[in-house]
Amino acid sequence: MRKTIAFLLAAVMLLSLCACNAQKDTGNTGDAGMKKFTLVVVYEDKTEKTFTYETQQEFVGPVLQEAGLIKGNAGPYGLEITHVDGVKAVYAEDGAYWAVYEGEEYALQGIDTTPVVDGKTYKLVYEAA
Repeated sequence: MRKTIAFLLAAVMLLSLCACNAQKDTGNTGDAGMKKFTLVVVYEDKTEKTFTYETQQEFVGPVLQEAGLIKGNAGPYGLEITHVDGVKAVYAEDGAYWAVYEGEEYALQGIDTTPVVDGKTYKLVYEAA
């Protein structure tokens, strides 16, 4: 009987420990999983404006869309940015576009699939042909 009670107590303790770890891993402890990043917008006249975001989102694009900073259309390679901070650039209309940079490097993917990395700086640069 004592072995059964000891076994049950050990099982309850083990389950409690697992439940606490699962809660911690899912971000239920306040701001766990929050990432902070900087976005620099470089306008046509080469002036810059800096924005800072904190998010649990996986990708940069949805954060900027939810904040109302960017607008665009779905294209064959993801979101085609048409407006940044109210400034329009549509290549088919005016030969200009919004280039996406990760740090100082041209991004290898679209804004909607650019991962949010804590502490990283991204840029949206107005570029004309």
